[in-house]
Amino acid sequence: MSNSTKISFKEKLGYALGDGAANIAWRGVATFLFIFYTDVFGINPAAVGLLMLIARLSDGISDVLMGIAGDRTNTKYGKFRPWILFTAIPLGVILSLLFTAPNLGPTGKIIYAYTTYIIFTLVYTANNIPYGALMAVMTGDDKERTSIGSYRMVGAFAGGMLVQGALLYLVAHFGNINPTISVNELASDRFQVTVSAPSDVENVNIKTKDGIANFIWENNNNPTNSPTTGKSFSMEANKTYSFIVSGEQNISSDKIVIIDQKSGYSYSIYVMSAFLVLFMFITFWTTKERVQPPKEQQSDLWRDLRDLIRNKPWLVLLTIGLLFSIYNSIKQGIVVIYFTHYLHNQILAASFMVALMFASIAGAMITAPLSKKLGKKKLFIYALIFSGVVNASIIFCGPGDIIAIFILGIVSEFSAAIFPTLFFAMLGDAADYSEFKNGRRATGLIYSAGSFATKFGGGIAGAIIGFILAAFHYNGQDYSAIQGAIPGITMLMSWVPAIIAILGAIFMTIYPLNQTKMNEITLELTDRRTREKN
Repeated sequence: MSNSTKISFKEKLGYALGDGAANIAWRGVATFLFIFYTDVFGINPAAVGLLMLIARLSDGISDVLMGIAGDRTNTKYGKFRPWILFTAIPLGVILSLLFTAPNLGPTGKIIYAYTTYIIFTLVYTANNIPYGALMAVMTGDDKERTSIGSYRMVGAFAGGMLVQGALLYLVAHFGNINPTISVNELASDRFQVTVSAPSDVENVNIKTKDGIANFIWENNNNPTNSPTTGKSFSMEANKTYSFIVSGEQNISSDKIVIIDQKSGYSYSIYVMSAFLVLFMFITFWTTKERVQPPKEQQSDLWRDLRDLIRNKPWLVLLTIGLLFSIYNSIKQGIVVIYFTHYLHNQILAASFMVALMFASIAGAMITAPLSKKLGKKKLFIYALIFSGVVNASIIFCGPGDIIAIFILGIVSEFSAAIFPTLFFAMLGDAADYSEFKNGRRATGLIYSAGSFATKFGGGIAGAIIGFILAAFHYNGQDYSAIQGAIPGITMLMSWVPAIIAILGAIFMTIYPLNQTKMNEITLELTDRRTREKN
């Protein structure tokens, strides 16, 4: 490998920050938007699932158009880097609007959600496809590209950790409603707690700071009024709400936490959006494009499309990307709902997701050496099977099995982190394969399909979550409906995504590019490029 294909640590780190930014948006949406729409904005879960699925259908066209546009962009900054620069601020703005909940009627809410979500997908496409394609033109060496992919995924998971780990704490900070809280001790570990707020709040959550005590409504004989570590409800201005709180000693008013989830989520995302824009700017300034299409290549869209549909490695990756994205997106999209309504501890979800992010970073870092030993194809298959089986085991965990849930989640996520790390490096391999076979390169077009697969997979995952929860009559603003939906919540957290992972492993067996073939392709393309320069 020549020195020109060696990428410095600074450039790899700068590139990684771009996926950190993308995952502030992507994981923020995948993890929190569903519960924001259902529990805060008040949209029916089936309507949310349908929204996510319909919005993703447009990605097929927009992604391909963006790939074509990237391949045909020619500036002094390259083909793909200018798109990262010019879409950074729009992406931060539309992410903020996505988590803003204006006071609208039921129809107005649906229109607002569809409009902002579709615009978000389009802006994300214009940013993320050029970003993904950039990795394939930073170097022509497939092993160095896998290394860049590992850095990229570390950045992605760090960005995910930032949003998933910090967001719920920011929600608690920005969601403060200045309530009036009165605590009357009934016994050493039993208290009467009454609360009120100076103004109407559509959706609040009450719990203790330590999250140990159980709350039940006072003077409420409804059989669904069972003890839980928190309650979600709507508050009217200056109206008193009373609870019996037990299981924790020395409770005082300063240990009671009441959060306005609407303003909490909105302002927290505004802060995250600022980091997103900053990281994108850094990616633009620290990276460089080195691999160019063959000099004699003429712009020929129809030939590029014909080459694409005849590219077997790309066709396999298209399906694999769809399946692993459904798998990961179901897992991400159900976590907060699972912890909020099954374990009755929403803040603990933040700790769980941070733990998963550390596991993801470890998984991304181990991918490059493992792929050298096993090859990308075998590693992908083993990772899918192992992660899916471990994740399915969560079905055996009850609300008290916190340690087991954390262990199983961490182990499953360690293996799941290998999927995207390999996938985006393998799209670069598919671009090399096309150049090797056809003498032409359409990097942006190939990456556009990978982007579509992962985004459309997220849409399908949202629809699966929405339809299953709707089948169990889930309503995030109705406690009795929440309890009735617990079986659906637990199956979404465990064996439903595992089925998708096993299907992916089976399909991956027909992927044609093993490491021997990639070594042959890399040597041939390096020789061709050397001859072109001379």
